Amino acid sequence: MCKTGFSIIFTKANHSQLPGKGKIVSTLAEQIIKLLEHNPGLTDREITDSLRGHSDSQQPINQRCHALKDKGVLVRRTRPDGLIGNYLTSQAGNYMAARKVETNQKSTNDNLSEDNVKRFLEKWLAGDGWQVQVAWGYSQGVDIEARQGTRRWVIEVKGCGSLSAMRVNYFLGVLGETLQRMDDPEASYSIAFPDIQQFRRLWERLPALAKNRAGISALFVDKNGSVVHLEM
Repeated sequence: MCKTGFSIIFTKANHSQLPGKGKIVSTLAEQIIKLLEHNPGLTDREITDSLRGHSDSQQPINQRCHALKDKGVLVRRTRPDGLIGNYLTSQAGNYMAARKVETNQKSTNDNLSEDNVKRFLEKWLAGDGWQVQVAWGYSQGVDIEARQGTRRWVIEVKGCGSLSAMRVNYFLGVLGETLQRMDDPEASYSIAFPDIQQFRRLWERLPALAKNRAGISALFVDKNGSVVHLEM
């Protein structure tokens, strides 16, 4: 019990499991919000002690609390004991609801297989007037070859993969496959993935010079079949 009248519940947060819900949450911001729901007014140090342990630095918590303050999710004000406490605002519920939608969307996109991505791309290309040939499953050859008049578009596709390291290998592998298929100077070449954050970041990290010289663009497909085409 805090001498200033603040009743604080400290629980050991193994594997990011928070008090009262028995649920696993994925981000530090969500952990902070769930903790403050039960313990309004905690300081950064008290939040750190609860979520990370007494020996951990409070800097990550401090940074995240300031970020949540900037989003209007919490306010920071002086407690009766002179320490700065963190208090949720009415926006906290909206923030958590938006995070839930985002997590559900990400989870669904994470389940897109290679053939799912091909199927959506086939429909998207056909809707734009392309004649599309798809190599389904483990068939050999170009994953998707599309033609529209004299235009030719070669697309190599990967599914989601279950692990981060696997996705890196997928990304590097599909780049290599595409480069090996570059035998037509008039054709367009693209790589395609489920629209998840890791694949987006891998594409962003690929230097613009490499993209320009190779002439490769990227296609990102979500669970609803929406396609985003990025050339840079």
